[in-house]
Amino acid sequence: MLGDVKAVAFDIDGTLYPSFSLYWRIIPYIIVHFRFYLKYNKVRRIMHRTAPLPDFYEYQARLLAEELNCSALRAKAMIKRIAYDGLKPYFKKIKPFNNVTETFRLLHEKGYKIALLSDFPPDQKNEIWGLIPYCDLVLGSEEIGALKPSKYPFGILANALELEPQQILYVGNSIKFDVRGANNAGMKSALIISRIKKIFSKKAKEADILFSNYRQFIKIVL
Repeated sequence: MLGDVKAVAFDIDGTLYPSFSLYWRIIPYIIVHFRFYLKYNKVRRIMHRTAPLPDFYEYQARLLAEELNCSALRAKAMIKRIAYDGLKPYFKKIKPFNNVTETFRLLHEKGYKIALLSDFPPDQKNEIWGLIPYCDLVLGSEEIGALKPSKYPFGILANALELEPQQILYVGNSIKFDVRGANNAGMKSALIISRIKKIFSKKAKEADILFSNYRQFIKIVL
């Protein structure tokens, strides 16, 4: 099924673990920091449309500073404290989807390179459920300078793996950011999607592979 694919790269949030398992836990946290997240989410929507930047964190902080009417230095500190470090404890209680570890192990045994590419700092997820030892590469698109669906982080991913884009399968949970970003970069794409959405979503067909759980993913790709 993978053909000339030599590497499989994964998004993290909503792809390796169910999003709802995080969302319901952080409801009180979001309420406490409601004004921050209201403005921060607005800024992130802008950042998703922004060209690659050499100073991603500074530009993001400047945009948030304008929204919160504070200094860029304070905005940058708030992002780190609330959006990055503040969520770390919650990930300690979250478990990955069933068969994720088995998937990484089997891909590794078959000789595929394995990578992670996330729009948020990968180390926010602590040890990422013991998956790091299977990975050849772990990247955060913020450090690269552009968020998905920009082709730029996908291109950096390919270069770092020393492979052509068409030799990489990118796995994600978002059609807009993961599937289209990977496809536009010349990669193959796989979308994890519920069975109901798979039936009714025409846009899901943009992905080369559709799957609802990792046992199914293993059967399809291996």
